[in-house]
Amino acid sequence: MIVCNDLHKGFGDVKAVDGISFQVPDGTFLGLLGPNGAGKTTLMRMMTGLLAPDTGTVEFDSRLMDRNAIGVKQVIGVTSQHVNLDKELTVEENMEFAGRLYRMRRNEIAAAADRLLAFLGLDSVRGRVVQGLSGGMKRKLMIAKALIHDPRYLFLDEPTVGIDPKARRDIWDFLHVQHKEGKTIVLTTHYIEEAQHLCDKVMLIDGGRIFREDTPEALIAQIGRFKVEYDTGERMEAEFFTDLSGAKARAGKLDVPCSVLPSTLEDVFFHYTSKEVEGWK
Repeated sequence: MIVCNDLHKGFGDVKAVDGISFQVPDGTFLGLLGPNGAGKTTLMRMMTGLLAPDTGTVEFDSRLMDRNAIGVKQVIGVTSQHVNLDKELTVEENMEFAGRLYRMRRNEIAAAADRLLAFLGLDSVRGRVVQGLSGGMKRKLMIAKALIHDPRYLFLDEPTVGIDPKARRDIWDFLHVQHKEGKTIVLTTHYIEEAQHLCDKVMLIDGGRIFREDTPEALIAQIGRFKVEYDTGERMEAEFFTDLSGAKARAGKLDVPCSVLPSTLEDVFFHYTSKEVEGWK
């Protein structure tokens, strides 16, 4: 289990994370959602020991995480927002280098690389230099590297940003399998569909604080599973309903063009904060 206790982190006058506490039971697929600047990446960097909190603690199975917590870091895998591969090495060499950092034997590295590259569709390019790969292939390789040592916990910061829909779906399928096999996964994403498709728990973050957390289905049910959207002439309005029949009945009474749609996590965010979620897709 991961336990975060009263985490604070500031940069000058900006409170990036402002008193966040929560627990992540083993086997959870947790999504951290919020607009740009909400504090998601700062929180994840503290959870993975890449950034020291001003105050507060992070524990993995009662073991404290900090920059020197080698034992804890052996059981986590991390991918960053930014491509951090060695572009002059081949796919296979990147995997070997990652395995050596965890002091794995050559045969262990080879077996893990074979399995991961095959599953992610990278086996045919294992001899290619990374610099010549597509964006989707690079993202897949980053995830494969993070899993080379078979960690119990996987942290993914915007793992599918900037790639094509097919590659994104491939990664979703792979992460779904990892979750089914028992891995605890923590994800930040700008893609609403990604969180709703993958995560069994979601935390909505704004201003460095958690303001709602539950399953995606439960969060959406709190405001209504269906919505009627229409243009008042000044702005778009949305009304929410518990069932489709209620939404259709309301739409039938409007004298302006309208749409009946399923509610999303973005609707939940806007409902509670009255903020447009800039950067979400």
